[in-house]
Amino acid sequence: MTSGIKDPMDLLKSKIRHVPDFPKKGILFYDITTLLRDREGFRVAIDQMAAPYADKKIDMVVGIESRGFILGAAVADRLKAGFIPVRKPGKLPSTTVCETYDLEYGTDSLELHQDAIEPNQRVLIVDDLLATGGTARATAGLVRKLGGDVQGLAFLIELSALNGRAKLTKEPVFSVLQY
Repeated sequence: MTSGIKDPMDLLKSKIRHVPDFPKKGILFYDITTLLRDREGFRVAIDQMAAPYADKKIDMVVGIESRGFILGAAVADRLKAGFIPVRKPGKLPSTTVCETYDLEYGTDSLELHQDAIEPNQRVLIVDDLLATGGTARATAGLVRKLGGDVQGLAFLIELSALNGRAKLTKEPVFSVLQY
């Protein structure tokens, strides 16, 4: 069944639910679960995220916890690449490397298995949302610590007003939708 919407960007935007005041007052949350449950929308989203990297010979796709797992695994499959999850501390079962990054009030950390990436492997980082860029920058730092060659960062949604791209000056950034 098709939606009748011809422009892929219009289709994707029509499938994303906007939830005001979540997780706190004043925040407009872009809920992609409504897109993920739509077979046409999900397929188009993955096609759009993978297309710029089709000829880049990506070895590994790194997905950022947790919606980046869903999108990243599908993009990895489309690109015929391996998939690696980046997790919050204490969630991975083997030896890890850690990267700490600043939040508005405090810090947070992400971890990657120490043996997840081999030197010079071509890596694409995937997440659902680029906001302030801290999580994405920390993930790129982890990939570089392990010797990976960051080919780019791909996001389904970019909140342009939050200027997350400014923290990602070392790598090309691609976003399917901008708000």
